[in-house]
Amino acid sequence: MEGEDMPTFLGLDQGEGDVDVAILSLPYELTTSYGQGTALGPMACIEASTQVELYDAQLGQDLPAGLSMRTIQPWNGEEPTLLEQLDSMAGYLIPWFRGDCFPLCLGGEHGILPPIMEAARHHPLVDNDLSNLTVVQIDAHGDLREQLDGEKYSHACAAARALDAGIGSLLQVGIRAYSKEEHERMTADERITTFLARDTQSLCQGVHHWKQWLETLSSIEGPVHLTIDIDGLDGSLVPATGTPVPGGLTYWQVHETIQALFTAPNAVVVSADINEIGVQEDSPLTQFTAAMLAANVVAAHASARQRGAWNATAPTSGFDRLPHDFTGFSASNGGE
Repeated sequence: MEGEDMPTFLGLDQGEGDVDVAILSLPYELTTSYGQGTALGPMACIEASTQVELYDAQLGQDLPAGLSMRTIQPWNGEEPTLLEQLDSMAGYLIPWFRGDCFPLCLGGEHGILPPIMEAARHHPLVDNDLSNLTVVQIDAHGDLREQLDGEKYSHACAAARALDAGIGSLLQVGIRAYSKEEHERMTADERITTFLARDTQSLCQGVHHWKQWLETLSSIEGPVHLTIDIDGLDGSLVPATGTPVPGGLTYWQVHETIQALFTAPNAVVVSADINEIGVQEDSPLTQFTAAMLAANVVAAHASARQRGAWNATAPTSGFDRLPHDFTGFSASNGGE
């Protein structure tokens, strides 16, 4: 159960009983390859969120807009090996993917995505078949490597592992740092649609490409998971993320992406994550930007509920949920 002195998302009082939105912290950092500190990111984001204005213009009211929002005790990550940590993370997440609430995960490095995909299998709309799921990825990097430094579950391989797990479609935006190997997979795998930052941010043709991106989002059908690596934003907005890259998306472009996705007429956003949150020491800009995006996601979900575009697909349940016994990652790798 939650610690009495643990800060809560947006500084809101913890509700009792049923949960509409679950804030799930994943302080995971085992494969970072440049800047460090993402394990501290989820709590820094939650602390920064207490300074975010609650009023949302789209909703016309303050968050939580009638929803029961719960900041769940963070995943502890005490297992001795990487695969066991991935198993543990999936087990922590699965009870929140029953379809009775909206799970918003805060990371932690982007290596949290494979466990999230395993949890998403359990959502009734996914129905244990990840080919039903579309993943929308905001990122500076392709994350399509087969391995990095010998590790196939590196943060640099997160999208590749989601594809290998069987997702039906991957839509990427903000991409501007990728290897030859990743470029080849982008062009060879018909499930991948990539909007490069050099196109969407172009001074001459950017508006055209950005409109195409929004139209692509509007055409999505079925369940969707939104994964936001905050380095998808321009590095000036998130300088403390693990690998900040210049030439990225503006804050308002990410905001517009969230709005377009949640209002897509035939799509249902079943879950989301915001990852690679670093802790900026000289200014709260990085963690506050992440908190603002998290609030945008919650507001967009609240709006979807109000429009009848999101409905619970399972009986509502409380906040005290036992972890699922999951060993898929260890088992699929020979128990290593």
